[in-house]
Amino acid sequence: MTKPEQTLKDLVHTGRERERFLALNWEGSFYDYLEQVDANPLICRNAWQRMLDMIEHHGWEERPAGGRAWRLFSDPLGGGRDAIFGLDGALSALVKTIRAGAHGFGPERRVILLHGPVGSSKSTIARLLKGGLEAYSRREEGALFTFSWDVDGEITPSPMNQDPILLVPTEARPAFVERMNQRSNREYKLEIEGELDPVSRHFYQTLMERYEGDWEKVISHVRVHRFVLDEQERKGIGTFQPKDEKNQDSTELTGDLNYRKIAEFGSDSDARAFNFDGEFNVANRGMLEFVEVLKLDVAFLYDLLGATQEHSIKPRKFPQTHIDEVIIGHTNEPEYKKLQSNDLMEAFRDRTIKIDIPYNLAASDEVKIYERQFGSCGSTTRSVAPHTFEIAALWATLTRIEDPTHPTLSLLQKARLYDGKRTNGFGAEQVEELRRSAPREGMNGISPRYVQDSLANCLVSESATVGPIEVLDALEEGLGHHSLISNEDTRKRYSHLITLAREEYEEIIKQEVQAAICADREAIDRLCGKYVDNVKAYVTQEKVVGTDGVANDPDERLMRAIEEKIDIPEGRKDDFRHELMNYVASVHLEGETFDYRENERLSRALELKVFEDRRDSIQLTSLVSTVVDPDSQERIALIRDRLVREFGYDELSADFVLDYVANLFARGDAREEPGEEAQAA
Repeated sequence: MTKPEQTLKDLVHTGRERERFLALNWEGSFYDYLEQVDANPLICRNAWQRMLDMIEHHGWEERPAGGRAWRLFSDPLGGGRDAIFGLDGALSALVKTIRAGAHGFGPERRVILLHGPVGSSKSTIARLLKGGLEAYSRREEGALFTFSWDVDGEITPSPMNQDPILLVPTEARPAFVERMNQRSNREYKLEIEGELDPVSRHFYQTLMERYEGDWEKVISHVRVHRFVLDEQERKGIGTFQPKDEKNQDSTELTGDLNYRKIAEFGSDSDARAFNFDGEFNVANRGMLEFVEVLKLDVAFLYDLLGATQEHSIKPRKFPQTHIDEVIIGHTNEPEYKKLQSNDLMEAFRDRTIKIDIPYNLAASDEVKIYERQFGSCGSTTRSVAPHTFEIAALWATLTRIEDPTHPTLSLLQKARLYDGKRTNGFGAEQVEELRRSAPREGMNGISPRYVQDSLANCLVSESATVGPIEVLDALEEGLGHHSLISNEDTRKRYSHLITLAREEYEEIIKQEVQAAICADREAIDRLCGKYVDNVKAYVTQEKVVGTDGVANDPDERLMRAIEEKIDIPEGRKDDFRHELMNYVASVHLEGETFDYRENERLSRALELKVFEDRRDSIQLTSLVSTVVDPDSQERIALIRDRLVREFGYDELSADFVLDYVANLFARGDAREEPGEEAQAA
C-alpha cells in the first residue's frame, strides 16, 4: 500500500507549533524558576558566556594547516547566504576574545572593535553573531528568562529584561553561586553580578516596606517567563548607528523621560515615568552592535566607556544601572587612524580590543564570494566561461598582497602560495613567514564589492558568454572612475596587475588547449612508461631493454626533454630522478600502482612533451586563417569537444578560447619553450 502524498497543509502545519509556542512562552513563579536553575544552572549565564556557548554549539572544523573554522560564520542558519570565506584566522581571534570574556579574564570589560577596510565582512560578522544569539535563545540549551511584577492587579515587566537571579538576596548569593557551579559542566564560572534596574528596585523596596521585610511575600509578586532575543522586537539585541554629530543625543543610548507619565506618577524622578528604551537598555542580556563606532560624539563615548568597564549606564535622574551585554563595534581605516592620533581618545583606546578583519588573500576563497552571489547567473540566459571568477579573484587578491622581498619570488607566485599551491621551491612552510613579514596585507586593496559590480555589469551586457577577458576589461575600465582610488600610482599599479592576471589566464587556457590536443592518454601512458624505465636504468646504472630485446644506455635526451618542461635544471636532475624512483618504490611497497596523474608537475611535463612531438600535425593556428581544410576542421572540432567535456566550456566559450590561443601561438607569445609554438605555426 503506497503512502499518501503530503498535502501543502501537511507541509505547513507540522504539529509542533503549539509545543514550541508553549516552550517559548513558559511562565511560572520565582520558585518554579529556581527549580529550572537547579536542573540547568546554565540558564544563569551572562551574555559573554551565552555567546561563547552559541558559537561552540555550531561546532568547528579543523583546518589542514592548523586552526579552526567556526561553522557559525558559514551561516548555517541562513543557508550560507552570509557565509564568510577565508578569514579563519581573524574569526578565531574573535572567538578567543569571547572565550576570555566568558571566563572573566578581562575582555568582558572591553569593546570588541572589528577593524578593516570597506567590504571586509565586519557588518556580516556582527549580523551572524546577532542572528546566532536569536536562534540560540529559542533552543532549550539556550533558554534564558526574565520577570514581571504583578502588583495590585497591574503587570509591569522588568524594563531591561533582567535575569530573575538578581532577586536573590545579597547574603544568599555566595552559597547559591557555589551550588550552581557544582552542577555546571563548563570551564567558566557562573556568577551573580549587578543589581536590579530602577523600576524593579522601586517595586522591590515598596513591597519590602508593605510586608515589613518578608522577602517571600515580596517574591510572590514576581512572575518569571521565557525571554527570546529578537532584534526586530528590540529584545536583547541592539544596533546603534551614529547620525550627524549635531543631532546626536545620549538618550538614544540610555533612555529618556516619558513626559506623559510624569503627570500620572507625580515626579520625573519616579522610575516608572522613564522609558528604558535606549540601545544599552534594549541590548541587555544579549549584544549591542555599534556601526561606525568611531563616528560617535565624545559624549556618547563616555557612556560607552562606563558600559564596558563598569557594566553600568547612567540614565538621566537615576543611579548607575547594571547591564549585561557584549558590545561590538566596527570601523574603517580612516576613522581608526583618527583615533590613534587623538590624545583625547586615550581612555577609549585603552578599553578596546582591536581585531583586524582583512580582505581575502587566497583567490579560491575570494571565488566563493562571487559564486555565492552570481552562481549560475540566476534567471539570466548568460553563461559564465570557466576561470571567469577565478581570474577576477586573482586580480583582487593581487591588489591586496605586498610585493615579496625574496629575490626569487614574484608577486604572482606569492599569490599562488597564499592560495595553497607550491611554487618555485616554496610551500606552506614559508607562508607564515611571508605573512609575518607583511602584517598589513589584506588591509588595503580592492574591495570584493568593486569586482562584484563589474561582474554584474558584464552579466547584463549583450554578449552571450561572459569570460575572463571581458571581466578584466571591465575591471580596468572602472579604475578610471573608482571613488576610492585617488592616487594615480595606485591606479597604475592596479592596471599593471590586470596585465598579470590576463597573462595568467592565457597560460591556463594554453595548458587546457594543449591538454585537449594531447588527450590521447595511451600516448601519454606510453611516454611515461618509457621515461620511468629510463630513469630507473639511470638511477640503478643499468641498461634499458627495448621491445626488440636490445639493451641500450638510458636515453638522456628523452629524459631531459621531459624534465626541462617543468624547469628541472641540469644540476638538479639527479635529485629529481632519485626522488621519483623512491616515490615509485614506496607506492609499490604499499601494494598500489604508480599513477603519474597524481604528480601534477610530471603529468604536465608529459603532456607538453606529447604536444611538442605532435606540433607539426596540430596546425591549430589554421583557426586564424580564412580557409580551413576539412581535416583541420575535424581536428579542431575534436579539440572543442574535449574542452567542453573535460574543462566545462560551452561551445561558444570553447570557440573563443581556441581562437584566442591560436592567435597567441601565431604571435609566438607562449612563455614556456619560446619559439617552439611559433615553429608549429
